[in-house]
Amino acid sequence: MSADTLLQLLDKVRPTGHNSWVACCPAHNDKSPSLAVTENDEGAILAHCFAGCSIDDVLGAVGLTINDLFPERPQRNRKSQRRSFPAADVLDLITQEAALVAVAACNVSQGIQLSSEDKQRLLLAAERIHEARRLANGERT
Repeated sequence: MSADTLLQLLDKVRPTGHNSWVACCPAHNDKSPSLAVTENDEGAILAHCFAGCSIDDVLGAVGLTINDLFPERPQRNRKSQRRSFPAADVLDLITQEAALVAVAACNVSQGIQLSSEDKQRLLLAAERIHEARRLANGERT
């Protein structure tokens, strides 16, 4: 629903700015506009009665519900949704794993043998770096 749909149901509507209006509140005997209506950039409609009426009472008076104030979200196929991670978190993980690889390489270059536990952890670091690269390329598991 757009703000225009709601505004057509209200009395004494007048604009107060970009995508914002005032109107008489339909939930009480309003003689002077006390209902503020705004439509945000995402298409959601915000409404507030300065006389104190609840949003449910305001909308109920014109036959609407709170769900009518928000645009419908497109249905997504859950199987096609991929999990996204904040880039900063992925970079932090890669940085930590790369530091571990660097320490292991330094030790090996100085002739220090890696324990089997160190080798296992090094393999895990390589797997994590590979997985981060795969996810960054948009590949799914």
